[in-house]
Amino acid sequence: MQFKAPRGTTDILPEERPYWRLLESTAERIAENFGYLRIDTPIFEDTGLFVKGVGDSTDIVEKETYTFKDRGGDSLTLRPEGTAPVCRSYLENGMNNLPQPVRLYYLVPNFRYERPQSGRYRAFHQFGVEVFGEVKPYVDAEVIEISWQFLSELGLNDLSLTLNSIGDKKCRPGYIDQLNEYYHLREKDICEDCSRRLANNPLRLLDCKVETCQPIIEGAPSSIEHLCPDCESHWEDLKSHISDIGIPFEIDNRLVRGLDYYSRTVYEIAPPIEGRTSVITGGGRYDGLIEQLGGPMTPGIGFGMGLERVIENLKRNEIKAEQNERDIVMVAHIGDNALRKATTLASQIRRHGGAAMVGPSRGLRSQLRYATSVGASHAVIIGDDEISTGAYKLRNLRKSDQSEATAEEILAFFSSSKD
Repeated sequence: MQFKAPRGTTDILPEERPYWRLLESTAERIAENFGYLRIDTPIFEDTGLFVKGVGDSTDIVEKETYTFKDRGGDSLTLRPEGTAPVCRSYLENGMNNLPQPVRLYYLVPNFRYERPQSGRYRAFHQFGVEVFGEVKPYVDAEVIEISWQFLSELGLNDLSLTLNSIGDKKCRPGYIDQLNEYYHLREKDICEDCSRRLANNPLRLLDCKVETCQPIIEGAPSSIEHLCPDCESHWEDLKSHISDIGIPFEIDNRLVRGLDYYSRTVYEIAPPIEGRTSVITGGGRYDGLIEQLGGPMTPGIGFGMGLERVIENLKRNEIKAEQNERDIVMVAHIGDNALRKATTLASQIRRHGGAAMVGPSRGLRSQLRYATSVGASHAVIIGDDEISTGAYKLRNLRKSDQSEATAEEILAFFSSSKD
């Protein structure tokens, strides 16, 4: 039996690493330029965290989590999203006692049992930020700007930002009553999942992807028409901040996002491809989540961005990630004595800060072909003649020229990172 990667997962091969280095370094630089600090949380958490934080009537908790009992009988869940674990850490580690707002970012693997499709995997990677302790909408605009700047710097410029406000616990109940009334009149025309949502989580009716439900969604009541004065003021200020920053946006009354904890601001960034599954970034405000998890009333906002989907869009736009052009030498050897010399020289080069590998145990031609295939910039050739004279052959594989040099000269050459 030949094993394969589990369905919905993929290997990140060496030739793909330039994309990942580009995304990770860009995310770290931009987040830290905005004053955010990195946080890393465990890959698995207490299952109750996601039931309480994400919502037990969401698709994620109902259908998509990888949940298991450990040997002690505790129910654990592989992290399906980044916000709830960061909120747990914020409370557990007393960050609510620090000067607010607290700004955090993360680059993490997540896991969801969902139908694999283009850009969507069961094991995937996410760049996200979370801000705690600031209710004013300037920070909503800041979070949106981070995600927009990240994608723009990568060269993804054909994107659209959509915004909505879903109100808060004061005005949203009245809106949901209107939504219930509208959908109950059309209950026979909605899909099976929407029938369940109508009973358990009416707001998520607007997040349905089933084609037959789309005309009903188009005619549904708008949340921004039911905002209370505080939410309306927050909404108007947010739009002003986004306009002042210079980011174009559209208002989408159907936009609710798929998690229970959102309030007020919700947003998405997507390329010009049909369908909600093309969304690259989604986020919003969750002012009641910390309180749900047992903490004090604390406003919060953040986003999550699937990095596999970002790479898919870079490739679709023919945007290449630059390869690392660092010099690396392969030390070729002919004979047992030469192999010992090659091993010693490669070790010395590495100890002095250079990059070096020993060639495979094959003929010289085969070793040189190998050096080219792995991207080596130079080859040092050592045989019995070179050992006897003390002058090794140094071949520049990029320029196809060759010279002679002693071991000390070669060590100095690569230690100083010369071309």
